[in-house]
Amino acid sequence: MPSAPVRQSLRFVESDEPILEPVTKFGGQPVWLRAPAWPLSESLGRPMRFLGQIRLPGEQVRLAYLFLTEDYPEDDQDVVDTFEPDGGENAFFAQPGEPAEFYQVASIAKGPTFGPDHRVELTPFDGEVNVDDFATRLFGSPQWLQGDEAPGAPFRFIGQFDSATDFPFEVNFGDAGVGYAFLDEETGQGRFLWQCS
Repeated sequence: MPSAPVRQSLRFVESDEPILEPVTKFGGQPVWLRAPAWPLSESLGRPMRFLGQIRLPGEQVRLAYLFLTEDYPEDDQDVVDTFEPDGGENAFFAQPGEPAEFYQVASIAKGPTFGPDHRVELTPFDGEVNVDDFATRLFGSPQWLQGDEAPGAPFRFIGQFDSATDFPFEVNFGDAGVGYAFLDEETGQGRFLWQCS
């Protein structure tokens, strides 16, 4: 396995038009590198919402996609929990690669999204770390809000997303929650979970 990429800080800039290139972005619609594979909610059976895509390091163009189930079903009954890494209510996977087996996918190219396209400006981490460093970032290592819940090998940390301070959309990660994404770089299967205070 290649060495871990250097930690990057993220700044989100809303785009005036749809972003159609295979770059890191949040919102809008996914830029599929292979056949569309839109994840479906395990409990509701309908398409999850697209949150963003991350351009993975390396010479080969590869994107990792993040989806979450809507917060509430259409009939406004129980909240659907999206925090479990294998609960079928979130999806994180790469193309080329394959989705996990615990949710179904549909061959639809466009679907529900969290909002308009936001281009991501990446800057190398400046090295200043404090005990409450839960900021949105890619690569490096996670800062856990609660205990360490990393899925272990073969999954590598890809990014964490702070819903309370520096994220472009309102996302339900609980009370001031932080989401964590991990990827098996060989298969493209991923795991996503979130913790809240």
